[in-house]
Amino acid sequence: MTSAWLLPEHIADVLPSEARRIEELRRQLLERAGSYGFELVIPPLLEHLESLLTGAGHALDLRTFKLVDQLSGRTLGLRADATPQVARIDAHLLNRQGVARLCYCGPVLHTRPQAAHATREPLQLGAEIYGHPGLEADFEIQELALDCLGAAGVAAPVIDISDVRILRSALVGVALEAAALDDVVSALAAKDAPALRSLARSWPIAARRSIEALPELYGDLSVLDRASRELGDHAGFAKAINEMRWLAEQVGRAHPAARVGFDLADMGGYGYYSGVRFAIYAHGAADAVLRGGRYDEVGAVFGRNRPAVGFSADLKVLAELMAPEPPRCAVLAPWSDDTALRAVVRELRQQGETVVYALPGHEHEGEEYACDRELVSRNGNWELQALPAR
Repeated sequence: MTSAWLLPEHIADVLPSEARRIEELRRQLLERAGSYGFELVIPPLLEHLESLLTGAGHALDLRTFKLVDQLSGRTLGLRADATPQVARIDAHLLNRQGVARLCYCGPVLHTRPQAAHATREPLQLGAEIYGHPGLEADFEIQELALDCLGAAGVAAPVIDISDVRILRSALVGVALEAAALDDVVSALAAKDAPALRSLARSWPIAARRSIEALPELYGDLSVLDRASRELGDHAGFAKAINEMRWLAEQVGRAHPAARVGFDLADMGGYGYYSGVRFAIYAHGAADAVLRGGRYDEVGAVFGRNRPAVGFSADLKVLAELMAPEPPRCAVLAPWSDDTALRAVVRELRQQGETVVYALPGHEHEGEEYACDRELVSRNGNWELQALPAR
């Protein structure tokens, strides 16, 4: 018999000290987004399945929990990614003609963990800009992403930039079914040159040369110079390379502590992104802690195919990177129904202090709350007194 207190695999409670760190980080990062002009939205945790998955692709379908609505009999889904929901909000509820900057933070659920030790219940924070097709919006999203990581204590992030238009330009004139395209993307991600040669053996020579060059095109800014020489002369290559170069220069000036790199074979999310995409890495994390890019097709299924760019991150992962904080100091108060004491406690709490009553029989448990002061009665008045250091 399974113990009643056991949770499903890759699902965990968040205990007080970690919960406080996550909540403080959530507030801080949403305030940071607000300082850029992003407006907070709160999409629902579940929706009709077709709304959650329309245009989202097979991978998101596999990650989505499904259930039957007992009111309507329709199939509902527990969101695995909030981005389609925010696109729906932009398209149907806000319906603005100009730029919309939206941010959000809430739990998402995955049927399977994304990595060996990952949670199936990330706390997803994201920010998205709708309505502007230019690189200015891409740069604003990258700048906000780096600012958020700085607020989380990530001192020297590494931002890797790529562009799905590189692969699309390489495949011009090549007819591939979806499964074959998935194999190409997987081989590129693994930098598996033999597999790529096998997959491309019947392609036109220009496409074959371009695709076989991509696994070696990773590193610093010099990668873009090599790409200009080694890839074909399709205009899509030049446009993508020039835009990545511009963004790298902007990021370098705005965030000199960040190291900018490129991996032109990294085509993760190929079917979702439409242009520049990026991933940010931090010391101590095995995988990227934040991902984003341009996805101009995200709103098409909702009737508004307008430009969109954004990022998302798991706050639980970001909180793990932060240095542990000492317990918050508090004031210890003896339990009493004394009106004057109660008035003093209310006033201290209104001033932002944490005041903990020592309940009867638990007077010596104040150390649980890191109390550094206590309220004592002197000459009919309640006064603060420092507690001895422990």
